[in-house]
Amino acid sequence: MRGGDKCLELVGGVPLLRVLVDRAAAIGWDVAVTLRPGSERRQHLDTSTTRVVEVSDADAGMAASFRALSGIEGPLMVCLGDMPEIETADMETLIAAYDGTAPVRATAQDGTPGQPVIFPPGLVAAMARLEGDKGAQGLLKAHPPRLVPLPGQRAITDLDTPEAWSEWRARTGIRN
Repeated sequence: MRGGDKCLELVGGVPLLRVLVDRAAAIGWDVAVTLRPGSERRQHLDTSTTRVVEVSDADAGMAASFRALSGIEGPLMVCLGDMPEIETADMETLIAAYDGTAPVRATAQDGTPGQPVIFPPGLVAAMARLEGDKGAQGLLKAHPPRLVPLPGQRAITDLDTPEAWSEWRARTGIRN
C-alpha cells in the first residue's frame, strides 16, 4: 500500500476494519481482532464490543495471529481485514453450513477457495502450533473444508494495493 493501511481505507466514509467488525458483530458471535501492540487500528474499533488480541510476534508471519487466537473456545470464523465485499449475510451462510465437525470455507461463485473460514474447536486449538506466513493452509489441507460458494468474487476479493482499491472503487461505485 506504499505506506497506507489497507484496513483503514474508507468504505462509505468508514474504515474497512470497522465495517468488517460491524458486519461480524451483527451475526451475534463474539468478535476478536488481532493487532500489533500500539497499532493505530485500535482507535477505529469499539473495544466495548470487540476484543483486541495483541500479537507481539506479528513479524513472525500470519501464523502468529492464528496462534494468538488458539485459546478461543468454540468455533472460530476467520475473516481477513482487507476483504470489503464480505457481508453479514455471507457470514450467516457459512454458519448455516457449519455442522461442528469440519471446517467451512467460502469460495467464489466459480469454486475458487477464499475467505472467511470457520474452524471447529479442535482446529482452533491446533492453531497454537502454526508457524510462518502461510496462515492455516496446512490445517485446511489436513482437514479438507466443506466449500460454500458466495455470490460473484466476494470470497476472493482482497485489496492489497492502491491500484486494486482504485479498480474496486471504479467497479463498485463505492467511494471513500
